[in-house]
Amino acid sequence: MSIPKDPRQLMINLMYLVLTALLALNVSAEVMNAFKTIDDSLVKSNTTTNKAIDEQASALNALLGEQSKEKFKPLGIAVTDIRAEIAGFSDYVETIKNDLIDAAGDKNGEVDDADFLYPENPAKKIIKGKKNKDVTTNMLVKEGKGDELATKIAEVRKNIVDIYTKVINDNKETFGFVKGGKVDQAAADANIASFAENISLDIDQNWEEQSDGDKKSWADFRFRQMPLISVLPLLTKFQTDAKNAEALGVGKLAELVGGKQIVFNQFFPVINAKKAYVIKGGKFEAEVSLGAYSSDIPPANINLTVNGKRLPVGKDGKAVFSDAASGLGTKTLNLSATVTNPLTGEVTTSKSTFDYEVGETSATVSADKMNVFYIGVDNPISVSVAGVSSNAIKVNCAGGGCTLTGGKGKYVVKVKKPGDVKINISGGGLSKSADFRVKRIPDPVAKLGKKQDGSMGNGEFKAQRGVIPWLEGFDFDAKCKIQGFNLVRVAKRQDPVASNNPGGTFNQKSLRLIRAAKPGDTYYFENVKATCPGDAAGRKINSMVFKIR
Repeated sequence: MSIPKDPRQLMINLMYLVLTALLALNVSAEVMNAFKTIDDSLVKSNTTTNKAIDEQASALNALLGEQSKEKFKPLGIAVTDIRAEIAGFSDYVETIKNDLIDAAGDKNGEVDDADFLYPENPAKKIIKGKKNKDVTTNMLVKEGKGDELATKIAEVRKNIVDIYTKVINDNKETFGFVKGGKVDQAAADANIASFAENISLDIDQNWEEQSDGDKKSWADFRFRQMPLISVLPLLTKFQTDAKNAEALGVGKLAELVGGKQIVFNQFFPVINAKKAYVIKGGKFEAEVSLGAYSSDIPPANINLTVNGKRLPVGKDGKAVFSDAASGLGTKTLNLSATVTNPLTGEVTTSKSTFDYEVGETSATVSADKMNVFYIGVDNPISVSVAGVSSNAIKVNCAGGGCTLTGGKGKYVVKVKKPGDVKINISGGGLSKSADFRVKRIPDPVAKLGKKQDGSMGNGEFKAQRGVIPWLEGFDFDAKCKIQGFNLVRVAKRQDPVASNNPGGTFNQKSLRLIRAAKPGDTYYFENVKATCPGDAAGRKINSMVFKIR
């Protein structure tokens, strides 16, 4: 992603990065609701930007009317084409947003009141499926809508660069790209490169590095298991980037005939927090800036306050705010922005609020498959401590002859004997233990083919080669073996004939009894024993009786 020079575009991108960081946190319902506030702010910014673009385009049309229309006609065409390209993209993204809201709501094919809680009260209107992760994952990742969006972003970016490139290269002399009486191609190329570099509409080009190689695509990295309420601001952010690209294109085209760049005259305060969840005793840190900004506004014309305290504003229109995280619970920051327009002298004031939560360090240990550890197999567990890096966490085990390997939140526990095991966690000022039970692997079920007992056809019975132990409903990777069994054939009006069979595969004596089977015979598989991983001796399991038909 290119780094835009326009401070407003840079601010929007910073908001996007902070929002992405927030998605990795297990935040509260109040913080989840903050995503809606961010989305509303971006939508408001888009409305402001669109109004400014309309005014700029109208001014440009008036300026072209005063000069030779034929001479500058390509500019008007380029402005129309760029605006149409962005409008189509914004509509496309809006359709995705509406489809997600409807899919998480009443699924009737349109966004209506049934998709929201309290639709009659705008102040409390909430998306019903705001926490739904399945809808975003299915539509944007599994169904490919996210990859389609990435392709669309690349296409729109290329198209507007191509439109601008064509109008410049086809009219270099008209627009003053001349040096020493000759066309200055280098100057034209530099102008085009500057335009392309400042387009913020793009995907995260370094997403693979950020995902540590565990995601298959940008869409997988950006949208998998993301709550709907957090995905909507991401999609609105792309619409905002597109509007910024549109404003940049119209402004750059206006410059070619002496027009002015867009000057934003409506503002709202925005806070970009490093974290929305802070551990007690830590520090809450954030950047405070304007939701709409122009480099024409000097810092002296900007007054930013948080809870009544004025902050020093830098050249980029931003101020840094920090506050000690004391006390537990939700904290509210009251933001105020007062701006004096350097062109008109008009003073505009706007206010907003931002909530963040202060909590205490806590740890969670969860078994990845069961709430017990089993002897003889790998028992994977996950360990997490809120507010503490996984690299700073120390984990060990005690009891049950246990050993523990792994790191960075993912571990494997091995145990040798039944009883109890303690998983001990320390780091970040926390010391905690979690108790787990230790059990043997459950008894396998002896089967002949796929049957445990009952009747079996003569041909099917003779085709068997031995007894198989089945571990049914056991989630771990473990295999048991048959240690041995006794086979008894009882034919009509004959004495029983027995065979002692070590192992699960039929030996020669057992095979002779099996091949002698006739309809009406009964076969008994008795004293069946099996061994599973971790067993010191064989265990007796179920017997089997089969009637030959």
